[in-house]
Amino acid sequence: MKSWWRKAPAAANDERLAAEAGGAERALRRLEWTVIRRLDGLLQGDYRTLMRGTGLDLADLREYQHHDDVRHIDWNVTARLQTPHVRVFTEDREMAAWFVLDLSRSVDFGSGLKAKREISAGFVGVLARLLTRHGNRVGALVYGSDLEAVIPPRSGRRHVLHLLHAMEKRAGKAETVPTQKGMTRLDDLLKSAATLMPRRSTVFVVSDFLSEPGWERPLGQLVQRHEVVAVRLFDPLELELPDLGLVPLRDAETGEQLWVDTHDAGFRKRFARLASERETALREALARAGVDALELSTQDDLVEAIVRFADMRKRRTRIGGPAGMKAVAA
Repeated sequence: MKSWWRKAPAAANDERLAAEAGGAERALRRLEWTVIRRLDGLLQGDYRTLMRGTGLDLADLREYQHHDDVRHIDWNVTARLQTPHVRVFTEDREMAAWFVLDLSRSVDFGSGLKAKREISAGFVGVLARLLTRHGNRVGALVYGSDLEAVIPPRSGRRHVLHLLHAMEKRAGKAETVPTQKGMTRLDDLLKSAATLMPRRSTVFVVSDFLSEPGWERPLGQLVQRHEVVAVRLFDPLELELPDLGLVPLRDAETGEQLWVDTHDAGFRKRFARLASERETALREALARAGVDALELSTQDDLVEAIVRFADMRKRRTRIGGPAGMKAVAA
């Protein structure tokens, strides 16, 4: 089996990053000035809601409330006081986070100023920087037509640059290859993730979930060991077509092209119905797998998206598990 964990000398890494990661450096600086500075004033103490740690320290005891997990009831205190009491824990914040990145050709699509790939890079850059600033480690699995890179979890700004540069390099590679062989195989990526992540981690699966079927089972298996968040990328044009007349549509992954008459109201209605059915099926599949789902549109503001994510995590903690969560959209 090929080893993904071989290290280059530190000096060589520094020189290579300085020479190659100019675009990643500019992107991260832009995110730090336009997104992270705004988030610093909005999130403040909500950092704890972004990730759950591996350790638990008993912090307090309080009376049981209807939304509490019954497993946290302290039966000795309950028997002594004749009122149900639960233990309140403080979580160890330090934990590894992994980004499982679907960078197949379908994420190149965008009907507006930004493509799904840019939204993915922005989200990953912001969240990775927020987490590493507090001492957490982040790593990534980069998927194009297959698993192309594994970045072991580390902390620090330079490591975030390395991660963004890997995404940028994959985008440049995609431009030189006209199509990929068949549709995305998200199940292969998720199976690789389960194999390559030995310790319990927080896992962000960043994808548009336009894939061959069969990914639901490995996603459910990943949830059994890790805390998983599905970050679903989409473009509004994928949900509803405007009246543009006769236009060519090309499958970004297979290269197949056909002409469609968007002036036909019946065709637009069928397209919207099928898109709605696909949306419902996807959300139900994620709910069955037991994952939180954050939906990111190409028209989203990243600040609002991260705040939505923090609110989602806060509600998840209050509810006591992902089973009570729904997809959080714009």
